[in-house]
Amino acid sequence: MSHKDHPVGARHPANTPVSDRIRARIAEAGERFHANDNIARFLEHGELDALQAEVEARMEDVLRTLVIDVDQDHNTRETARRVAKMYLKEIFAGRYAKAPEVTEFPNVEQLNELMIVGPIRVRSACSHHLCPIIGSLWVGVMPNRHSNLIGLSKYARLAEWIMCRPQIQEEAVAQVADLLQEKMNPDGLAIVMEAEHFCMHWRGVRDTDAKMTNSVMRGSFLKDDKLRREFLTLLNLNRR
Repeated sequence: MSHKDHPVGARHPANTPVSDRIRARIAEAGERFHANDNIARFLEHGELDALQAEVEARMEDVLRTLVIDVDQDHNTRETARRVAKMYLKEIFAGRYAKAPEVTEFPNVEQLNELMIVGPIRVRSACSHHLCPIIGSLWVGVMPNRHSNLIGLSKYARLAEWIMCRPQIQEEAVAQVADLLQEKMNPDGLAIVMEAEHFCMHWRGVRDTDAKMTNSVMRGSFLKDDKLRREFLTLLNLNRR
């Protein structure tokens, strides 16, 4: 039986925090809720706003515990509200929002040549310290006559939906690849991401120049050395 078949009030007292109600539904479904998972299907109408209010209250407790006078300091009086909205509606929105609608088009002309999309500007957050990850993403697609094609802007929308969650870069790139493979069903798919990590720039070693680059190759990009070299060569030309 789906969580939607159970009225919320039937299983939880009215004063149960909304985060506990959502967590209980996820546990009942036997699903996980890691930082980079999407949990939109477990949210009921109006609960996102209620969750934002709960995060705001707890964020204010964090600020008070940091011995910040949120009552008298005009600069931080609204900080808890701003941070809660930022987490739920902006930088972590990919956890709580449903996937963007993407219209897929049949490959009428039976295109079977390499396509490269990028650089797509991406922003995420390190799940270890919640520090920004900012970089660029490139997508290589080798379609076949049975593949679906999507509009150029949709690559960016789908990438943003994945990236707007606390992540580690290696897993984020794999998730983007999985999503595009599902939508397009190409012969081959290649993803390369290059990003700066502020958990290194802002704290720790405070290295201001280091970047991380990683890739995922699927299908013909994994099997065909010539195709892989062509993609990487064109990508490098594009990056200059």
